[in-house]
Amino acid sequence: MDRDEARNSSRLVFLKLGGSLITEKDFPRTARFQTLDRLAGEIAAALGEDTGLGLLVGHGAGSFGHVSAEKYGTRDGVDTPEEWRGFAEVWWDASALNRLVMEALRAAGLPAVALPASASVTARDGAVVSWDLLPLKAALRGGLLPVVYGDVIFDLVRGGTILSTEELFAHLAEELRPDRILLAGIEPGVWRDYPACTELIYEITPGNIAEVLPFLGGSKATDVTGGMASKVAESLALVGKVPGLEVEIFSGEEPGKVLSALLGKRVGTAIRWENSVNPGLSYNQNP
Repeated sequence: MDRDEARNSSRLVFLKLGGSLITEKDFPRTARFQTLDRLAGEIAAALGEDTGLGLLVGHGAGSFGHVSAEKYGTRDGVDTPEEWRGFAEVWWDASALNRLVMEALRAAGLPAVALPASASVTARDGAVVSWDLLPLKAALRGGLLPVVYGDVIFDLVRGGTILSTEELFAHLAEELRPDRILLAGIEPGVWRDYPACTELIYEITPGNIAEVLPFLGGSKATDVTGGMASKVAESLALVGKVPGLEVEIFSGEEPGKVLSALLGKRVGTAIRWENSVNPGLSYNQNP
C-alpha cells in the first residue's frame, strides 16, 4: 500500500491518548476535562506549526469502557443475551468518552471526525479481518483529523469482542505506513527500576528486549486490553513489520510533551527495530 494514497502530507503520525491520561481510571465514567482541553490545544498547535504533518488520533476507553468490559467479559466473547446487553453497554461507554474527546478537539478548532471501529471492522477470534479504510483515507487526504478509539467489534468466532486502540493502530500501520506511533499515557516511558521509578529505558529493540522484560508490569487500574507489557510486545512486533517505524511511549501529563512529540522530538522510551546512535539503555528521569 502506497501511504501517499491516503494523505496529502509529507509525514504521517498516529497519536494515542491513553485512557489513563484522559480519564480518572479509578472512578467509573469520569473524564479529565482540563487534560482533554490541554491535549487538544497541543495537537492544534503542532498541526499549525508543522503543515506537513498528517495525523490520526486514537484514544483509550479508560474508566468509561474498561469497567463495563470487565463486568461482562466482553473481550473474551459474546453469546448469551446478558453478554450482548453488556456488549451494548461497553459500546455506549466507549462512544460517550469519544464524544467528550471530539468536543475538546472541536473546541480547539480542529476538523476532527470520529470513525468508530464498531461500525466498520470485522474480527475473527480477536484479529481484524475486514476494515473498509476508504473513509479514513479520504479524511486524511482532505486534511481532516480522523479519530478512532478502543471499541467493541463483531467477531466471526467470538460473536463480539473488544479491540484496543493499539490493536487498531497495528492494522492501520501495515496499511498506511506511518513514520511514528506516539502512545501518550501517564508514565514517562518504560521504567528500568520499577517501582522506584527513577531510571527510564531509553530505547527497546530486539537486541535488548531480553534485558527489558523483567521490568515490564501490567496496569495499575482495570484494563482488559493489557498494560505496559502488552504495549511493548505489540509495539516491538509492529516495528518489525513496518520498515522505518518508531513507536514511542511517553507521558502526556506534562504540558508540552505531546506537542514536542508531534514535532518529532524524543520524549520517552522509543521502540525501534534497529539501534539508534545512542548506545545507552537507560537514562535518569530527573538528572
